[in-house]
Amino acid sequence: MTPYRGAPTLSEEIRAWRLGFRHVAGVDEAGRGPMAGPVVAGAVVLDPQFAQVWWSQLRDSKLLTAARREELARLLRAGAVGATGLASNQEIDALGLVEATRQAMLRALAALPMRPDLLLIDAVVLPDGAGLQRAIIHGDTLSVSIAAASVLAKVERDRLMDEYDAVYPDYGFGHNRGYCTAGHQRALERLGPCAIHRRSFAPVRAWLEQRTTT
Repeated sequence: MTPYRGAPTLSEEIRAWRLGFRHVAGVDEAGRGPMAGPVVAGAVVLDPQFAQVWWSQLRDSKLLTAARREELARLLRAGAVGATGLASNQEIDALGLVEATRQAMLRALAALPMRPDLLLIDAVVLPDGAGLQRAIIHGDTLSVSIAAASVLAKVERDRLMDEYDAVYPDYGFGHNRGYCTAGHQRALERLGPCAIHRRSFAPVRAWLEQRTTT
């Protein structure tokens, strides 16, 4: 399969498959930056025996439209092995963002039906017990498997934020996804944080500190 120019490739996966690694899992997360909601990780194992033309269309999820992400996630669920895991906003506050992200990734990997032989991870290093791994900076732009994981993670997180939008409609989670948009910050200033806001993140922490000093 010939990728589009600038698209992620199967170079890392092909190298691993040739070395005898059968189950190579791409791992990535969505939602590290927002001030509300969980961080969600995806893990995807592609089977070289059933390569699909649409693999060449996979990208870092941030470079795809919502409709394209949904379609690719549907194809991944039908034609690959994938799973997601999350860490809540409370865990982010308690553990810190990096460790909470690791926990979400470990949960995604634990939800797979097999234990991968090798992990290709977007930048994050997991504990030794997670298995053989390779952390790749900007991996979601370089590796097809990591890009696939980023798509699953983003689609799942968006689904969760849609659910939260129904519970907390005044914050605009259905469109801002918890990020610090101007509208979200105005809602925070007016209403204060809700249950899914990350208390350790600067805008929320500042709001809480301001209320304790007035």
